[in-house]
Amino acid sequence: MSESLVVPTMAEMLAEGKQPEVLFWVGCAGSFDDRAKKITKAFVRILNRTNVSFAVLGTEESCTGDPAKRAGNEFLFQMQAMMNIEVLNAYEAKKIVTACPHCFNTLKNEYPELGGQYDVIHHTEFLKSLIDEGRLTVEGGQFKGKKITFHDPCYLGRANKVYEAPRDLIQKLDVELVEMKRSKANGLCCGAGGAQMFKDAEPGNKEVNVLRTEDALEVQPDIIAAGCPFCNTMLTDGIKHQEKEGQVKVMDIAELIANAQDL
Repeated sequence: MSESLVVPTMAEMLAEGKQPEVLFWVGCAGSFDDRAKKITKAFVRILNRTNVSFAVLGTEESCTGDPAKRAGNEFLFQMQAMMNIEVLNAYEAKKIVTACPHCFNTLKNEYPELGGQYDVIHHTEFLKSLIDEGRLTVEGGQFKGKKITFHDPCYLGRANKVYEAPRDLIQKLDVELVEMKRSKANGLCCGAGGAQMFKDAEPGNKEVNVLRTEDALEVQPDIIAAGCPFCNTMLTDGIKHQEKEGQVKVMDIAELIANAQDL
Protein backbone atom coordinates (compact mmCIF):
# COMPACT_ATOMS: atom_id res chain seq x y z
CA MET A 1 0.00 0.00 0.00
CA SER A 2 2.75 2.46 0.96
CA GLU A 3 4.43 2.22 -2.46
CA SER A 4 1.61 4.22 -4.00
CA LEU A 5 1.79 7.07 -1.48
CA VAL A 6 2.98 10.40 -2.85
CA VAL A 7 4.72 12.38 -0.12
CA PRO A 8 6.72 15.38 -1.39
CA THR A 9 9.07 17.26 0.93
CA MET A 10 9.17 21.03 1.32
CA ALA A 11 12.70 20.98 -0.15
CA GLU A 12 11.42 19.23 -3.31
CA MET A 13 8.51 21.67 -3.58
CA LEU A 14 10.84 24.64 -3.21
CA ALA A 15 13.16 23.26 -5.91
CA GLU A 16 10.15 23.27 -8.26
CA GLY A 17 9.22 26.79 -7.21
CA LYS A 18 5.97 25.61 -5.62
CA GLN A 19 4.35 26.36 -2.26
CA PRO A 20 2.00 23.61 -0.99
CA GLU A 21 -1.50 24.34 0.30
CA VAL A 22 -0.54 22.78 3.64
CA LEU A 23 2.53 21.52 5.44
CA PHE A 24 1.78 18.15 7.05
CA TRP A 25 3.57 17.98 10.40
CA VAL A 26 3.97 14.26 11.02
CA GLY A 27 5.28 14.34 14.61
CA CYS A 28 7.46 11.83 16.47
CA ALA A 29 4.73 9.24 16.99
CA GLY A 30 3.50 9.41 13.41
CA SER A 31 7.07 9.02 12.15
CA PHE A 32 8.48 6.32 14.42
CA ASP A 33 5.71 4.42 16.22
CA ASP A 34 4.58 1.44 14.14
CA ARG A 35 0.93 1.83 15.10
CA ALA A 36 0.91 5.61 14.54
CA LYS A 37 2.58 5.20 11.13
CA LYS A 38 -0.68 3.60 9.96
CA ILE A 39 -2.54 6.78 10.93
CA THR A 40 0.00 8.87 9.00
CA LYS A 41 -0.43 6.66 5.92
CA ALA A 42 -4.24 6.75 6.16
CA PHE A 43 -4.18 10.55 6.28
CA VAL A 44 -1.76 10.76 3.34
CA ARG A 45 -3.99 8.42 1.31
CA ILE A 46 -6.88 10.85 1.87
CA LEU A 47 -4.69 13.83 0.90
CA ASN A 48 -3.58 12.02 -2.26
CA ARG A 49 -7.16 11.04 -3.15
CA THR A 50 -8.46 14.59 -2.70
CA ASN A 51 -5.53 16.09 -4.64
CA VAL A 52 -4.50 18.32 -1.75
CA SER A 53 -1.16 19.96 -2.46
CA PHE A 54 0.87 19.16 0.66
CA ALA A 55 4.45 18.56 1.73
CA VAL A 56 6.33 17.27 4.77
CA LEU A 57 9.62 18.48 6.22
CA GLY A 58 11.03 14.94 6.18
CA THR A 59 14.37 14.71 7.96
CA GLU A 60 14.23 18.45 8.66
CA GLU A 61 11.34 17.92 11.07
CA SER A 62 12.32 17.66 14.73
CA CYS A 63 10.28 17.11 17.90
CA THR A 64 8.15 20.18 18.68
CA GLY A 65 9.48 20.14 22.24
CA ASP A 66 6.14 19.28 23.85
CA PRO A 67 7.47 16.43 26.07
CA ALA A 68 10.43 18.56 27.20
CA LYS A 69 8.18 21.48 28.13
CA ARG A 70 5.63 19.31 29.95
CA ALA A 71 8.43 17.60 31.86
CA GLY A 72 9.68 21.02 32.99
CA ASN A 73 12.73 21.42 30.76
CA GLU A 74 11.92 24.87 29.32
CA PHE A 75 15.47 25.34 28.06
CA LEU A 76 15.37 22.19 25.92
CA PHE A 77 11.87 23.08 24.68
CA GLN A 78 13.01 26.51 23.49
CA MET A 79 16.05 25.04 21.75
CA GLN A 80 13.88 22.51 19.91
CA ALA A 81 11.23 25.10 19.09
CA MET A 82 13.69 27.69 17.76
CA MET A 83 15.27 25.10 15.49
CA ASN A 84 11.88 24.15 14.03
CA ILE A 85 10.77 27.78 13.68
CA GLU A 86 13.95 28.55 11.73
CA VAL A 87 13.16 25.73 9.28
CA LEU A 88 9.45 26.59 9.00
CA ASN A 89 10.11 30.28 8.44
CA ALA A 90 12.80 29.55 5.86
CA TYR A 91 10.14 27.64 3.87
CA GLU A 92 7.60 30.40 4.51
CA ALA A 93 5.17 27.84 5.92
CA LYS A 94 1.74 29.38 6.49
CA LYS A 95 -0.69 26.55 7.13
CA ILE A 96 0.23 23.44 9.12
CA VAL A 97 -1.92 20.34 9.60
CA THR A 98 -1.03 17.60 12.08
CA ALA A 99 -2.62 14.38 13.33
CA CYS A 100 -1.06 14.82 16.80
CA PRO A 101 -2.86 17.12 19.28
CA HIS A 102 0.38 17.54 21.23
CA CYS A 103 2.16 18.95 18.17
CA PHE A 104 -1.01 20.90 17.31
CA ASN A 105 -1.20 22.57 20.72
CA THR A 106 2.52 23.39 20.85
CA LEU A 107 2.77 24.77 17.30
CA LYS A 108 -0.47 26.73 17.67
CA ASN A 109 -0.15 28.16 21.17
CA GLU A 110 3.50 28.08 22.17
CA TYR A 111 5.44 28.85 18.98
CA PRO A 112 4.01 32.36 18.35
CA GLU A 113 5.89 33.93 21.29
CA LEU A 114 9.13 32.49 19.89
CA GLY A 115 8.52 33.91 16.41
CA GLY A 116 6.57 31.05 14.83
CA GLN A 117 3.23 32.38 13.55
CA TYR A 118 1.27 29.75 11.64
CA ASP A 119 -2.29 28.73 10.91
CA VAL A 120 -2.29 25.35 12.68
CA ILE A 121 -5.13 22.87 12.33
CA HIS A 122 -5.79 19.36 13.57
CA HIS A 123 -6.32 16.71 10.92
CA THR A 124 -9.97 16.22 11.96
CA GLU A 125 -10.65 19.93 11.35
CA PHE A 126 -8.86 19.72 8.00
CA LEU A 127 -10.80 16.63 6.91
CA LYS A 128 -14.04 18.34 7.87
CA SER A 129 -13.08 21.37 5.78
CA LEU A 130 -12.43 19.06 2.79
CA ILE A 131 -15.94 17.64 3.18
CA ASP A 132 -17.48 21.12 3.62
CA GLU A 133 -15.75 22.28 0.43
CA GLY A 134 -16.97 19.21 -1.47
CA ARG A 135 -13.46 17.90 -2.07
CA LEU A 136 -14.05 14.75 -0.02
CA THR A 137 -17.21 12.69 0.17
CA VAL A 138 -17.68 10.08 2.84
CA GLU A 139 -20.14 7.21 3.07
CA GLY A 140 -20.53 4.61 5.78
CA GLY A 141 -19.13 1.71 3.82
CA GLN A 142 -17.96 -1.05 6.14
CA PHE A 143 -18.81 0.96 9.27
CA LYS A 144 -22.49 1.53 8.54
CA GLY A 145 -24.57 0.83 11.64
CA LYS A 146 -21.55 0.25 13.88
CA LYS A 147 -21.49 1.73 17.38
CA ILE A 148 -18.59 4.15 17.83
CA THR A 149 -17.56 6.23 20.84
CA PHE A 150 -15.07 9.10 20.60
CA HIS A 151 -12.38 9.77 23.19
CA ASP A 152 -11.51 13.48 23.40
CA PRO A 153 -7.73 14.01 23.45
CA CYS A 154 -6.92 16.56 26.19
CA TYR A 155 -4.79 18.75 23.92
CA LEU A 156 -7.50 18.84 21.28
CA GLY A 157 -10.59 19.10 23.47
CA ARG A 158 -10.07 20.82 26.79
CA ALA A 159 -6.95 22.72 25.72
CA ASN A 160 -8.24 23.94 22.33
CA LYS A 161 -12.03 23.42 22.44
CA VAL A 162 -12.12 21.27 19.29
CA TYR A 163 -15.04 18.95 20.00
CA GLU A 164 -17.31 19.02 16.95
CA ALA A 165 -15.02 18.31 13.96
CA PRO A 166 -14.17 14.71 14.97
CA ARG A 167 -17.79 13.96 15.86
CA ASP A 168 -19.10 15.43 12.61
CA LEU A 169 -16.72 13.15 10.70
CA ILE A 170 -17.80 10.05 12.63
CA GLN A 171 -21.47 10.81 11.96
CA LYS A 172 -20.76 11.07 8.22
CA LEU A 173 -20.01 7.33 8.35
CA ASP A 174 -23.68 6.43 9.06
CA VAL A 175 -22.77 5.00 12.44
CA GLU A 176 -24.27 5.26 15.89
CA LEU A 177 -22.15 7.76 17.82
CA VAL A 178 -22.42 7.10 21.55
CA GLU A 179 -20.93 9.40 24.17
CA MET A 180 -19.08 8.21 27.24
CA LYS A 181 -20.33 9.65 30.52
CA ARG A 182 -17.08 11.66 30.69
CA SER A 183 -16.77 13.41 27.36
CA LYS A 184 -16.05 16.79 25.74
CA ALA A 185 -15.17 19.36 28.45
CA ASN A 186 -15.53 16.65 31.11
CA GLY A 187 -13.39 14.13 29.23
CA LEU A 188 -10.83 12.06 31.10
CA CYS A 189 -7.17 11.96 30.10
CA CYS A 190 -5.93 8.69 28.57
CA GLY A 191 -2.93 8.86 30.89
CA ALA A 192 -0.27 9.90 28.35
CA GLY A 193 -0.57 13.70 28.46
CA GLY A 194 1.91 16.03 30.13
CA ALA A 195 4.88 13.80 29.19
CA GLN A 196 3.40 10.96 31.31
CA MET A 197 3.82 8.73 28.24
CA PHE A 198 7.55 8.65 28.91
CA LYS A 199 7.68 7.86 32.61
CA ASP A 200 6.69 5.05 34.91
CA ALA A 201 3.29 5.12 36.56
CA GLU A 202 3.01 6.42 40.11
CA PRO A 203 1.49 4.38 42.95
CA GLY A 204 -2.28 3.90 42.82
CA ASN A 205 -4.84 1.16 42.49
CA LYS A 206 -5.56 1.53 38.77
CA GLU A 207 -3.80 2.83 35.67
CA VAL A 208 -5.46 5.90 34.12
CA ASN A 209 -5.65 4.27 30.68
CA VAL A 210 -7.48 1.26 32.16
CA LEU A 211 -9.95 3.60 33.87
CA ARG A 212 -10.54 5.47 30.61
CA THR A 213 -10.96 2.24 28.66
CA GLU A 214 -13.60 1.15 31.19
CA ASP A 215 -15.46 4.43 30.49
CA ALA A 216 -15.45 3.52 26.79
CA LEU A 217 -16.43 -0.13 27.25
CA GLU A 218 -19.41 0.91 29.39
CA VAL A 219 -21.22 2.16 26.28
CA GLN A 220 -20.47 -1.14 24.50
CA PRO A 221 -18.90 0.24 21.31
CA ASP A 222 -17.62 -1.73 18.32
CA ILE A 223 -14.93 0.90 17.85
CA ILE A 224 -13.28 3.48 20.10
CA ALA A 225 -12.33 6.41 17.87
CA ALA A 226 -9.36 8.59 18.76
CA GLY A 227 -7.73 11.64 17.25
CA CYS A 228 -4.30 11.31 18.84
CA PRO A 229 -1.52 8.71 18.46
CA PHE A 230 -0.79 8.73 22.21
CA CYS A 231 -4.45 8.23 23.13
CA ASN A 232 -4.53 5.43 20.57
CA THR A 233 -1.63 3.65 22.28
CA MET A 234 -3.09 4.05 25.78
CA LEU A 235 -6.58 2.89 24.81
CA THR A 236 -5.18 -0.04 22.80
CA ASP A 237 -3.22 -1.09 25.90
CA GLY A 238 -6.40 -0.66 27.95
CA ILE A 239 -8.30 -2.96 25.58
CA LYS A 240 -5.54 -5.58 25.93
CA HIS A 241 -5.69 -5.23 29.72
CA GLN A 242 -9.46 -5.85 29.65
CA GLU A 243 -8.93 -8.79 27.28
CA LYS A 244 -11.22 -7.27 24.66
CA GLU A 245 -8.80 -7.59 21.75
CA GLY A 246 -10.61 -8.69 18.64
CA GLN A 247 -13.94 -7.47 20.06
CA VAL A 248 -13.33 -3.72 20.24
CA LYS A 249 -11.04 -1.81 17.89
CA VAL A 250 -9.23 1.48 18.55
CA MET A 251 -8.99 3.55 15.37
CA ASP A 252 -7.99 7.06 14.42
CA ILE A 253 -10.60 9.17 12.61
CA ALA A 254 -8.34 9.33 9.54
CA GLU A 255 -8.26 5.53 9.45
CA LEU A 256 -12.04 5.32 9.73
CA ILE A 257 -12.45 7.64 6.73
CA ALA A 258 -9.68 6.03 4.64
CA ASN A 259 -11.14 2.56 5.32
CA ALA A 260 -14.72 3.66 4.60
CA GLN A 261 -13.50 4.98 1.24
CA ASP A 262 -11.41 1.83 0.59
CA LEU A 263 -8.30 4.00 0.11
